[in-house]
Amino acid sequence: MASSTALTSNTTVTWAGAHHRNHKLFSSFSSPLDLGFPSKSISVRKPNSRRGNAIHCAALQSHPVLHYPRQPSHRKEFSSSSDNDFPENQKTQLPQWNFLQKAAAFALDMAETALVSRERQHPLPKTADPGIQIAGNFAPVPEQPVRHSLPVSGTIPDCINGVYLRNGANPLFEPVAGHHFFDGDGMVHAVTLDDGSASYACRFTETQRLVQERNLGRPVFPKAIGELHGHSGIARLLLFYARGLFGLVDHNHGTGVANAGLVYFNKRLLAMSEDDLPYQVRIKPSGDLETVGRYDFDEQLRSTMIAHPKVDPVSGELFALSYDVVQKPYLKYFRFSPEGQKSPDVEIPIGGPTMMHDFAITENYVVIPDQQVVFKLQEMITGGSPVIYDKNKKSRFGILYKNAQTAEDIIWVESPDTFCFHLWNAWEEPETDEVVVIGSCMTPADSIFNECEDKLQSVLSEIRLNLKTGESTRRPIVPASEQVNLEAGMVNRSRLGRKTQFAYLAIAEPWPKVSGFAKVDLSTGEVHKYQYGDQRYGGEPYFVHRDPTSGREDDGYILAFVHDEKTWKSELHIVNAMNLQLEATVKLPSRVPYGFHGTFVNLQDMGNQA
Repeated sequence: MASSTALTSNTTVTWAGAHHRNHKLFSSFSSPLDLGFPSKSISVRKPNSRRGNAIHCAALQSHPVLHYPRQPSHRKEFSSSSDNDFPENQKTQLPQWNFLQKAAAFALDMAETALVSRERQHPLPKTADPGIQIAGNFAPVPEQPVRHSLPVSGTIPDCINGVYLRNGANPLFEPVAGHHFFDGDGMVHAVTLDDGSASYACRFTETQRLVQERNLGRPVFPKAIGELHGHSGIARLLLFYARGLFGLVDHNHGTGVANAGLVYFNKRLLAMSEDDLPYQVRIKPSGDLETVGRYDFDEQLRSTMIAHPKVDPVSGELFALSYDVVQKPYLKYFRFSPEGQKSPDVEIPIGGPTMMHDFAITENYVVIPDQQVVFKLQEMITGGSPVIYDKNKKSRFGILYKNAQTAEDIIWVESPDTFCFHLWNAWEEPETDEVVVIGSCMTPADSIFNECEDKLQSVLSEIRLNLKTGESTRRPIVPASEQVNLEAGMVNRSRLGRKTQFAYLAIAEPWPKVSGFAKVDLSTGEVHKYQYGDQRYGGEPYFVHRDPTSGREDDGYILAFVHDEKTWKSELHIVNAMNLQLEATVKLPSRVPYGFHGTFVNLQDMGNQA
């Protein structure tokens, strides 16, 4: 663990650009110095550079993996390499601290060094071990400026003209302690498809967290899942807020990573994680990306927003939730008009802080899950994780009118032992007084966050909530003989909130990798699969409709990133959603790590960005 830059005048950031595909990124607490990788370095642009704060890197064709900046204890220097593809050599401006701040930084860094030394005496759980969480193609990559005229096999359909974007976790720095895959800095990968040609770029979302850590030359913000557990988690929080008290970091303008969701709304592309406000990212005419900044909807949004807001395809409104893990109200609901005007917050009555990653909408309602994975910060006092499965709590769904001004009329329907990390759709069936919810029910419920002996299962399920009787039913949609883990996906979003026949979902096997995707008939349970091939894995399938007025719900195409673990190369697959035949493959110039959720912005919307 390095001491702070507080008492030094120089700093070094060194990156290597080549990595053998069969070599693990690093084992727990190992140093990049021990791995024997080549040491091609990159240069760091100043924050006021032409395209914003960004990092340029070399060796993009040679099994690239991001190597983290060393954190030496004493003198540091910025270095550049003569064989760098982008050899700008500009220095980062170090913080201008006074004597008291420098002394405080030194003392706090010494305390953190002692904390890390103590932590390293104990093995990490698999859910917090960086040697597991970001190994192989879960490992980060450097930024990639736009590359045009990419090789295309097959023919890109005429109707696909726009930008496919996918978010993901991509830690800028090597973890110094525990790290969960969800903790990484947000990076957006973008493939522009225009009249049969393709280009690619990937950029970090320039969050306040990332900008501050890059200026300091090391990670200082606590990692919500990988580090905040037990007594060491409490100590990290105290150290972080002490740094804030002395003005060494600023936590008043967000601590989120913006690595999970993407939505295009009101002429803005928003990158989101539920621990912060969204960040606006602009797609440049060239196909490159730049961060505009933290977006509060013109000072209307004063709380965090979850990473899965819903855009109603008919009204054009955006619906969202915000949860708080510390104080009441623990959950709020709000919406935005198509022009971006925010409604008043509606406080949703729940018993305590609850994991609320997703929700659903119907034509008239919002459907809010209140499930058994909860936050109990007091568990840290006894050495545990603050994210736990509460076996004594009963899972339920709240059904509330979209235009509700208060939660007085919310209807709660219990659904025992139900935990859906994602909900794919919901709709109303007035003839039976039911709301039908489609989601993937996960067991063990907290297995993503805490180490479990039981094998994870994610079962695509239909949950029926009767608004008159208050009763519910739940059934697996796919027959037991064909049961596979289905996670990450979508329905045709031009029909979101209305009854849909099909869902397109990632086949999350072998977990946590994705070996293909499934097209599931939600009425019959019939499954058609598109497999990526031997040692080829991908992520979320994204449906793009051919014509929004088409009478066929599946009249469109599936876009998905695919990575070949034998050749260590990545592609974009474009698959006909009706027959699951491959239409085109775009060869990408660099590796695309496995990630999270995406969206598609057509060329008209791209040209109308705010």
